[in-house]
Amino acid sequence: MQRVVVITGASSGIGRAAAIELARRGWHVAVAGRDPQRTQAVAEATGGDAFIADFDSLDNVRGLAVQLRETLPRIDALLNNAGGILASREESVDGHELTLQRNVLGSVLLTETLLPTLVEHNARVVHTSSVMNRIAKLRLDDLDYRNHPFQGGWRPYADAKLGVILYARSLLARSGLESYPVHPGYVATSFGPDTWLARTTLRLTRSLQISAPAGAAPLVHLVDTPELGVDNGTYFDGLLPGGATHPLADNPETLRRYEKEVLARVG
Repeated sequence: MQRVVVITGASSGIGRAAAIELARRGWHVAVAGRDPQRTQAVAEATGGDAFIADFDSLDNVRGLAVQLRETLPRIDALLNNAGGILASREESVDGHELTLQRNVLGSVLLTETLLPTLVEHNARVVHTSSVMNRIAKLRLDDLDYRNHPFQGGWRPYADAKLGVILYARSLLARSGLESYPVHPGYVATSFGPDTWLARTTLRLTRSLQISAPAGAAPLVHLVDTPELGVDNGTYFDGLLPGGATHPLADNPETLRRYEKEVLARVG
């Protein structure tokens, strides 16, 4: 039976590149994205299915989960790749800071809603994190950045990417599923806040950036490799397991409190 992978944030960048490569390797790809035309184009290029959902709305994510359950015969892998960074603080229609919702809450809600299906098929869940997790200043009493400087979006983004690691490890502890967070690398895409400083930084560091297919390679590896030979929950820095993480990523009390907070927000 053909293996099925769900990829969020798959309409462009590393999500699109991962979808194309996994389809080439024989996977049936469910392409989830917010832009209808681009998402449909990737689905057509991969011979897969297009699902339109905007993670800025948790109701959209709930609808996506229903569509996936009703459409797909099985799910063998879920690649939580949707994310983003904002230059200034905004709130979603659900009342959450958007960086947190785009990078963490949307994926948490989708994964938890699909959990019976994922467990039934012993699916592997891969979570796109970032090396930026190492500079997080995670404040569990102010995840929405109402009382602290937003700092051009980079600090909330770092917090969210640490949150991705915490959720990945929470998931495996509660479900027994294979669950791996990964930093794909410094990828040359349009990703980033629309500020003069960000644009200048990206331009000056262009030589250090890698292509979208190169950034997708770790995601493809984690989805497609049957035996990874590492402990469940291992953080990958590119293709290398055991990358450096923030000390809080290994703190049981932080994991417990973060899990409680995010699950309450999407419940």
